Amino acid sequence: MPGHDEIELGGKRFKHAMVDAGDVRLHTVSGGKGFPILLMAGFPQSWYAWRRIMPILADHFYVVAIDLPGQGDSDKPVDGYDTQTAGDRVHALVKELGFERYHIGAHDIGSWVAYPFVARFADEVGRLVLLDANIPGVTLKPTVEVGPNTWKSWHFFFHQVPDVPEFLITGRERSYIEWFFQRKTFNPAGTFSTADIDEYERVYKQPGNLRGALAYYRAVLDDAEQNASLAAKKIETPILALGGDFGMSPDIYDAIKPLATHVEGGVIQNCGHYMPEEQPDEIAAKMIKFFNG
Repeated sequence: MPGHDEIELGGKRFKHAMVDAGDVRLHTVSGGKGFPILLMAGFPQSWYAWRRIMPILADHFYVVAIDLPGQGDSDKPVDGYDTQTAGDRVHALVKELGFERYHIGAHDIGSWVAYPFVARFADEVGRLVLLDANIPGVTLKPTVEVGPNTWKSWHFFFHQVPDVPEFLITGRERSYIEWFFQRKTFNPAGTFSTADIDEYERVYKQPGNLRGALAYYRAVLDDAEQNASLAAKKIETPILALGGDFGMSPDIYDAIKPLATHVEGGVIQNCGHYMPEEQPDEIAAKMIKFFNG
């Protein structure tokens, strides 16, 4: 029987660990063998967002899904949520794991962290996958147009307001999470089970996790300023950029293409924003093909 530090996903064993990464400890779930892949998730999620893709990738690679600082079971620092500082903490994790070269797969806020990370550590990252992400200063529009899809971005403003989100969301974490999954998923009932919502509620209600989640949005202007200087030079790391046809960033491929020398990608059909959970088989197949390219 697996120990308390092990979990079974898709018939394969993965291991929980807490890893010292500079000034924080980050939670990882790892398994498989081969060339390393680092997976980073977004809001309002954790490493668990990759649970359906990880056992597929593990047949080909050594997979490490992480909780970013302030996310899941990782430490919740009081500051440092701009994506370069978060990236420095992830880089400390990578060094602690002993990886010299690795691929990255990232979704949503994970992609916010991954883009400047690759721009700064291009000699380490072999290939990068970005999934349905509006990256500050890169693919996120500086203004919001009033129209039928305005609701998709309202939380960018709400989360930046001091104090108000905390006292409105606290005690209502589950309802808040469910709203995003219900509205931004192509087939919510076929994607998220009660047990899935239970897990996201569990980590989201931990002390400090609400602060961490909101802090990434409160650092958006800092991220945009940092990324503006990075965008002056094209990224040479090959990138696969995929959006969901019902997602937040269906045009991510077109948005990323001018910023890198080698970009592949497009749109996944019948897929909303939470791509790794909605279409895991198709996305895993595209990731494997791209990483082996």
